[in-house]
Amino acid sequence: MSEMSVKDGLTAMEVASYLRRHPEFLGEFPDIALTLLVPREQGASTSLASYQLEVLRDKNRELNRRLHELIEIAHENEQLMVRVHMLTVALMRERTLADSVRRVVAGLTEDFHTELVRLVLFRGGADLPAAEWLILAPNGAKDLPAFTEFLKRNEPLCGRLQPDKLDALFGAHAAEARSTVLMPIDGIGMLAIGSGDANRFHPGMGTVFLKLIGEAIAAAVARFG
Repeated sequence: MSEMSVKDGLTAMEVASYLRRHPEFLGEFPDIALTLLVPREQGASTSLASYQLEVLRDKNRELNRRLHELIEIAHENEQLMVRVHMLTVALMRERTLADSVRRVVAGLTEDFHTELVRLVLFRGGADLPAAEWLILAPNGAKDLPAFTEFLKRNEPLCGRLQPDKLDALFGAHAAEARSTVLMPIDGIGMLAIGSGDANRFHPGMGTVFLKLIGEAIAAAVARFG
């Protein structure tokens, strides 16, 4: 048995500190461990061993809950990766710029279940379809003053956009976009996705898959000059 000394007149905090430094104490004095009572809810009490067992069970339940959450997240990420891959392959197969931008919007709408999609391209529209989802800005950022700061930062923006940005992107449908993700596309434009769910896009969400989609769009458009 190791030597342990306890001085007289200890406070509760000093006793607790001592026990933390000497976790083997109760093992060397089992009679104390057997007589200790740990307060529980509504004035009930239980033995130290039962209390420790219940604490371990609580921790185990929490670990299982977190494990299931991680499995769900991994499954969702796997599905997203497959969808991004399918969109990328589909874009590689398109032979015109018009078909490529149509594929972008169709893929995002159908496979990613998006409600409002706007593709902004910094170019003219001689070889592009006239569509509500396509916004052309031949003069680049100069044609979209509301997005000057956003384009300078060159980072995705998730959450609720200011009214001037919503109006510029969605026009008559601006009120339907309660949350939005806005992503720059490598100097050739922007991609905006709006949702009627105010919590779908938020500032703390991950943007890895969005950036992959942006890179795929940039590569597809760049093929046509």
